[in-house]
Amino acid sequence: MAKKILVVDDEKLIVKGIRFSLEQDGYDVTCAYDGEEALEAAKQTEYDMILLDLMLPKLSGLEVCQQIREFSSVPIIMLTAKGEDMDKIMGLEYGADDYITKPFNILELKARIKAILRRSKRTAEEKPQSRVVEIAGLKMDCEARRVYVNGKEVYLTAKEFDVLELLVFNPNKVYSRENLLNIVWGFEYPGDVRTVDVHIRRLREKIEEKPSEPKYVHTKWGVGYYFQG
Repeated sequence: MAKKILVVDDEKLIVKGIRFSLEQDGYDVTCAYDGEEALEAAKQTEYDMILLDLMLPKLSGLEVCQQIREFSSVPIIMLTAKGEDMDKIMGLEYGADDYITKPFNILELKARIKAILRRSKRTAEEKPQSRVVEIAGLKMDCEARRVYVNGKEVYLTAKEFDVLELLVFNPNKVYSRENLLNIVWGFEYPGDVRTVDVHIRRLREKIEEKPSEPKYVHTKWGVGYYFQG
């Protein structure tokens, strides 16, 4: 069954080019041209991936990303014309899984898409059925990829879930930022270790009652991060 991808950009020529190229590779592509249209599409259809421009009419890409994260963990790649590191980090903070800076090579974009979809598929295949863990009020259903804290569901991005899952199933093992980047994002990922810090911070904001005094995801200063329930 063809993977469904939502492409969101207000520059129709860019959308047309991306759509044509992805459809040539067998993807089922839907297009949106502003933030409100993109958000509505994401609510109506379960996509395998969303390509989301940062600068959009009506709602910005960051606003759309943030609101999608309230109900979905679909992988999101931010498309941005700005090359500043802060914009990239902001995209990740709001729940994006990856970013690519315009102008980009369509082959590079397709390689990023394939890498994320491949990792998602491999992760799903490697998981034993009904793999559920409950520790001190935190429940992870790894088959459904859902997380609950004190009975209330919290919505994690794909990468936030992967980070938490790795830590939860290896309690008290300290992972350096470099190790987490290589294991969760893969050696081919072009970002740096700040990506890990951003995701850990966002993860704590979602699962910890007091993010500054974490109960689950702890920091070993100068070494890395570990889970302790």
